[in-house]
Amino acid sequence: MSRIGRQPVNIPQGVKVLVEGATVRAEGPKGKLMQAVPVGLTAKLENNQILISRSGDDRKVRALHGLARALVANMVTGVKDGFERKLEIVGIGYRAQVQGRAIQLALGYSHPIIFPLPEGVTVEIDRQVSITLRGADKAVLGQTAAKLRALREPDPYKGKGIRYSDEVVRRKVGKKAGAGAK
Repeated sequence: MSRIGRQPVNIPQGVKVLVEGATVRAEGPKGKLMQAVPVGLTAKLENNQILISRSGDDRKVRALHGLARALVANMVTGVKDGFERKLEIVGIGYRAQVQGRAIQLALGYSHPIIFPLPEGVTVEIDRQVSITLRGADKAVLGQTAAKLRALREPDPYKGKGIRYSDEVVRRKVGKKAGAGAK
């Protein structure tokens, strides 16, 4: 049995959970989310806990057991507390600003980039170089942060670009002036 999958998901105070068939719905102060439980797995609501159990010992079902439990746990945590991802913009002239439900970025290209935010994700920009994304859905939040970072990934030579706040960019040594040139 999956070590993660067999652990129950505790439902905190202020979160309502509804299990209907192969769907688990959660509602809390940060919003509403739903998660489909894969075929071969069942979700049960017992004394303020969600239990994910599997019907068989098929390899595919075993692989999905821990995943389904983790997705449900992230959903419950998301509607209660929410998730946060921080990004930093490094580079001269690189900046960001909020523009309605989008972010306008100047990243050294010939044009400004307008990045639309998905539903359920909010943004806060501090000093034009620090972006904080918040949302209830961990997967959507992570995907949004990854797409933002992909607009200008950190350069290994100068370190310019968009990086996660906890990311360490491995720097490379550039060509030495006149080394080996005749």
